[in-house]
Amino acid sequence: MTGAHFDEFIHVPARLSLLALLAPAEWVEFRVLRDRLETSDSALSKQISALHDAGYVDVRKERLHGRRSTRVHLTPHGRAAFQAHALALEQIVAAARTEPEH
Repeated sequence: MTGAHFDEFIHVPARLSLLALLAPAEWVEFRVLRDRLETSDSALSKQISALHDAGYVDVRKERLHGRRSTRVHLTPHGRAAFQAHALALEQIVAAARTEPEH
């Protein structure tokens, strides 16, 4: 894992939540992400496009059992960026929990 790095691009709540859902999975269907994030198709598409343009996610569109399916997954770059951001957040929380100096 890389070192801690606070990434303002990732920190946008919709993107952070999306990456957190993708992190433990290989590929996740668009509809599952939409339902878990409780968002609209257009709002989710906007965030996925931004993450894709930044190289954080890949998108695969295919036909499964006669219906279109869009699946998303973290790229190695996206996974490293998410892990570095999560580590930065953990360090911020840890610092807030320490006793203040007198």
